[in-house]
Amino acid sequence: MADTHHDVLDPATEEVVTTVPATTAAEVDTAVARAARAQEQWAAAAPADRARLLRRFAAVVDDHLEELARLEVREAGHTIGNARWEAGNVRDLLDYAAGGVERLNGRQIPVPGGMNFTILEPLGVVGVIAPWNFPMPIAAWGTAPALAAGNAVLLKPAETTPLTALRLAELALVAGLPEHLFQVLPGAGDVTGDALVEHPGVAKIVFTGSTRVGKSIMAKCADRVKRVTLELGGKSPNIVFADADLDAAAAATPMSFLDNSGQDCCARTRILVQASVYDRFLDLLAPAVESVVVGDPSDEKTQMGPLISRTQLERVRGYVPDGAKAIRGSAPDGPGFWFPPTVLTDIAPDAPAACEEIFGPVAAVIPFDDEEDAVRLANATEYGLSGSLWTRDVARALRVSGAVRAGNLSVNSHSSVRYWTPFGGYKQSGLGRELGPDALTAFTETKNVFISTEA
Repeated sequence: MADTHHDVLDPATEEVVTTVPATTAAEVDTAVARAARAQEQWAAAAPADRARLLRRFAAVVDDHLEELARLEVREAGHTIGNARWEAGNVRDLLDYAAGGVERLNGRQIPVPGGMNFTILEPLGVVGVIAPWNFPMPIAAWGTAPALAAGNAVLLKPAETTPLTALRLAELALVAGLPEHLFQVLPGAGDVTGDALVEHPGVAKIVFTGSTRVGKSIMAKCADRVKRVTLELGGKSPNIVFADADLDAAAAATPMSFLDNSGQDCCARTRILVQASVYDRFLDLLAPAVESVVVGDPSDEKTQMGPLISRTQLERVRGYVPDGAKAIRGSAPDGPGFWFPPTVLTDIAPDAPAACEEIFGPVAAVIPFDDEEDAVRLANATEYGLSGSLWTRDVARALRVSGAVRAGNLSVNSHSSVRYWTPFGGYKQSGLGRELGPDALTAFTETKNVFISTEA
């Protein structure tokens, strides 16, 4: 029998923050019906009015930014600095999407015998299934452009992190969005999530999470010919060439895989270093890793907090055997789901820790011989979400960027996500793109209209 409620734990203390009711399949059905009615009214509203309301929603989020950030610290264990960025990202996404409402244009296409034009129309009701690793921003990646394109949104947050989503739904009403246009449905994936995926009244599913679950959702959507966007797993490379600024590369490497305690699909957990500078790079990397401040996520000085749950903690531990040769940082003892920053330094390229997504603060450093070898190692994974390369050679940067099979690459940087630019993966890292100037069109149907001008 499915749970009717779910306890939300503070990952830093293991204390129960609150208990949240779980949405049943019957309640999902009711929510879809309400959303469909609200969507018809929303789509019929003047574009300027919809844009104005979304901007007001962004302003209300901004007014409650610190509240949302503190809530994220409690439910997800994120550092307060990260949590403030996340709340700010929701605000910025709503503002950016609002700017697209009045620019969602079709095209006039020259044809013989008449006039032809296209219209971009909303899909209807969109289901967004958000993960626990970045609950606020990733929820907004789907929600903001879907609303801007004229759709209603049903958001299912992860069981462990529903609180910021529920608060955002309340703030949407404060901002004046129509009732039932944006609803949050907490609950288990195999109950609430499945009901949302399988409901005939839901036109599209946006899912961020594991590749395993993404494949299951894709299969269920295929059975109904339902649109789907999937942002799935990653095992991203951080390629350091001998001609790189090694000091800068080593200094930037720790937070490329320790941000959010490594619970990031874009984490650069495969550190590929040219053999001629391998030892020098490790000498620079060790103090950088060891100096990362791990502790109370509400402390302004903390750089890395706990993992989300005991289950995740045990998973991460399973990838680091006792006695493994590694560079290690420190982590608190006592309550909380803590694991120290860890870089495995004596590991085969095909070892599980070097190939599988760990989703924790663990990386593997692997030497390579030349540019061809670096590309081979970078592509030797089923994933293709993100990656970095460090070099002073612009021509090399262009060649390697073209050869690495990943959706988001950075040169002399570890930045993967900007709301102005598209985001998504190759291979088993997903389907479709989110964010960027085309985000709204992913939530529309293209209707073609031909008008004959012949007598």
